Amino acid sequence: MSSYDAIVAGAGPNGLAAAITLQQRGLQVCLYEAKDTVGGGMRTKELTLPGFHHDVCSAIHPMLAISPFFRSLSLQSYGLELIHPAIAAAHPFDDGSVAVLRNSLADTAAALGEDASAYRELIAPPVDDWESIGADILAPLHLPRHPLKMARFGFTALRSAAGVAKRFRTQQARGLWAGMAAHSMLPFDRSPGAAIGMVLCAAAHIGGWPLVKGGSQKIADAMAACFQALGGTIVTGVTVNTIDQLPPAKMVLLDVSPRQLADIAGHRFSSRYLRQLSRYRYGLGVFKIDWALDGPVPFTNTECRQAGTVHLGNTYEEIAAASRLPFVLFAQQSVFDDTRAPHGYHTAWGYCHVPNGSTTDMTNLIEAQVERFAPGFKKRILGRHIMNTADMQQYNPNYIGGDINGGIIDLRQLYARPVLSTSPYRTSAKGIYICSASTPPGGGVHGMCGYHAALQALKDF
Repeated sequence: MSSYDAIVAGAGPNGLAAAITLQQRGLQVCLYEAKDTVGGGMRTKELTLPGFHHDVCSAIHPMLAISPFFRSLSLQSYGLELIHPAIAAAHPFDDGSVAVLRNSLADTAAALGEDASAYRELIAPPVDDWESIGADILAPLHLPRHPLKMARFGFTALRSAAGVAKRFRTQQARGLWAGMAAHSMLPFDRSPGAAIGMVLCAAAHIGGWPLVKGGSQKIADAMAACFQALGGTIVTGVTVNTIDQLPPAKMVLLDVSPRQLADIAGHRFSSRYLRQLSRYRYGLGVFKIDWALDGPVPFTNTECRQAGTVHLGNTYEEIAAASRLPFVLFAQQSVFDDTRAPHGYHTAWGYCHVPNGSTTDMTNLIEAQVERFAPGFKKRILGRHIMNTADMQQYNPNYIGGDINGGIIDLRQLYARPVLSTSPYRTSAKGIYICSASTPPGGGVHGMCGYHAALQALKDF
């Protein structure tokens, strides 16, 4: 077998980011992927009918647009084209009104009426300070470059979503905030749920909430092309069951969950480290549906028709209670990207949160929630493809129990991912590292987990 300076196993966004970072620094890197194509959560397939292209997991990419790692690359040179909807996200209500997250902070705030000032006071600081604190937010625990600015962000971000919601008085602002905070997959009374909501709102005003022309697979394809242009090697169709099957290398980075890490390399680890991995906690799972449609989604509110993402859950109180219908995160990429479906037809993408490992069929409840705000939606369905938590884990073994965030991101696991350590990317075995979403800063297509893991490996090299 050939010898390499570094081997990366797992070609999701973090594995690709790690491989690129190492190759950029002059190492010879080989990237292994179990499936026939790279991508992880960034894949696009004809899941329903021929000619209808659906994003299997990630669909809208606010974190990519503000990621220091992605900003350092020129992936447009490798065919990546981002599309920015006129409205980043819309949040409709039963009374026909809507709250909208626009690319302009001023326009978003102005539409919130008496809550305009409260929104600006919450979101303007991270927007204004992003160039100073963004890299520190998306990093492991360390001394920040601008401690006062970081403290200003952290003072609010480390609170619960419910605590921050008290700032708002109107149904529109409270509902919009609920939709943003729900991405944390934490109950609204748990900290640091506010952090996710703040970053996602700020992202809209910094880099937008783009989708990718041709599908999320294009991100993976562009990253792979960049890596290979640097001289890197990609091997697909090989499942790494044990670290012993890999060629000799000075370092190995594994883009896997803590459970898989123990399975693959546990015989190299200390008993203490294995016990720590076994205590790692996974969060809510997801139930996802992709639809092939005979026309655009007939949202009652016209601004919803201009949004790439639509949060379906009505009021803050209803989303917090989840008592009647599930909160649905909904995307309509084909409205803005005509490569997604045959001419005149459309696709739609949506999911809701469910208990980890749940196999309950949520199809009717999700479609009822869409129909609630878009009467006639069900009549436009030509085909559907569903994935419960078991399907999610089968598709990507990192999604334990359907958890797409790589583990709960509460106060305990915000930085102690997967263990509490001065360097969470190191394992107890020299030369073996973990670089998945189960390390800081957690889930999302930003590549920062892989980037920081690679920097740690280079420091140790």
